[in-house]
Amino acid sequence: QVQLVESGGDLVQPGGSLRLSCAASGSIFSINAMGWYRQAPGKQRELVATITSGGRTNYADSVKGRFTISRDNAKNTVYLQMNSLKPEDTAVYYCNVHYRVVGIPYEYDYWGQGTQVTVSS
Repeated sequence: QVQLVESGGDLVQPGGSLRLSCAASGSIFSINAMGWYRQAPGKQRELVATITSGGRTNYADSVKGRFTISRDNAKNTVYLQMNSLKPEDTAVYYCNVHYRVVGIPYEYDYWGQGTQVTVSS
């Protein structure tokens, strides 16, 4: 069983910054991709950023140049540094990990419970 603990969501003014964290624990042999997605009210969940175990990153066009994803493989933790936040960044942010367990040749996909980010004056 895997647990994802997300933190860092908050209310922030436009132009402000936040840092989200997501720590994975449990029966994990290895983690491949880790990422952040978000879902605003009335909208579908969308990709924000992903990062592979080797550090290759991918960003949504709407956050390029403002958000930075990183990870600490020793801690099984992924971060999302969000700068120059805009009201349209308001959403629930979800952590996602692709991981393997010992003895099973299959990659699992697991989601966190989400953390609320609100950008408003």
